Amino acid sequence: MLPWSAELAGRLDHHVIDSALLRDNPLGDPHERPLLVYVPPGYDDAPERRYPSVYVLLGYTGHVTMWLNRAPFRRPYPELADAVFANGEAPPVIVVYVDAWTALGGSQYVDSPATGRYHSYLRDEVVPWVDTHYRTIPDRAHRAVTGKSSGGYGAMVTAMLAPDVFGALATHAGDALFEVSSLPSFPGLARKLRDMYDGSYVKFLADFRGRLAGTKDGDLELLEMYAYAAAYSADEDGAVHLPFDDTGAIVPDVWRRWLDHDPVVMAREPKYAEALRSMRAIWVDAGNKDEYFLDFGAVAFRRALEAAGVPDERVYFELFDAGHGGIEYRYPLALAWLARRLTPSAG
Repeated sequence: MLPWSAELAGRLDHHVIDSALLRDNPLGDPHERPLLVYVPPGYDDAPERRYPSVYVLLGYTGHVTMWLNRAPFRRPYPELADAVFANGEAPPVIVVYVDAWTALGGSQYVDSPATGRYHSYLRDEVVPWVDTHYRTIPDRAHRAVTGKSSGGYGAMVTAMLAPDVFGALATHAGDALFEVSSLPSFPGLARKLRDMYDGSYVKFLADFRGRLAGTKDGDLELLEMYAYAAAYSADEDGAVHLPFDDTGAIVPDVWRRWLDHDPVVMAREPKYAEALRSMRAIWVDAGNKDEYFLDFGAVAFRRALEAAGVPDERVYFELFDAGHGGIEYRYPLALAWLARRLTPSAG
């Protein structure tokens, strides 16, 4: 396998979107955002043809140019996706790679007064822009959202929050079942915060922003926790509340706000259950050795889909032999499965 980029059978276009919704966001992050749009082989040769679209969301700390990173003996996802269509494994679709990075490492693809309006950015700006500039089939029945880890979380909640825009989803080891995947980390984080920063996130953030990131123990874990709190439990004035106190015990009213953002809990609510029942296709998978126990989150979300009344024939579920990382080979499997279900002739 070549260690450098291969030529695509399709085309990957690089764009920048000037977002009105992200302008003057609370973190001062750029409102001009990169966007990658892949068109499949034959797109330029059939000017009357329209295509389904699949939107791809990154995990925590991800920014869109990371899709071009190449690991040893591995191909990056845009090449894997291209091969799906070049080899005729699935009907062609347009693939859109979305950026929702923040100075905290990520937005969880939700609207928050502490980070910005990233759900609205995707729903109200990115999708219409792509539909205007590319020959999509501009209908939710032919549009899906996918992602891994925090991106998988984004796929689940985006589909529930915007079922009028997205009619299918795929989640790979998506954040879910917070009492299993998040809560056990609270005591350890409270200890790091106490022993290194006198229990103060203000001190941690000031220190973190004043030096090279990742050079102290706990950097990523503490920042990740704050990013999640900024997404799930921020007040309208932007104040961020942690879900645990200085002993590592949960703060009940804040924890309740977190659970309100848990895809498993959301799926039990009538309006979100109805949204899930309306989905044309739902792919759920995770590695059975996931270090964050997101395999249990996948199982819980699958059961929530069943309880919501989503027909079994619309759901693909699998636990496979892997951990949390290095599972990019799963993405094209879901992409091909979705493409077959989003294409009009697929019934």
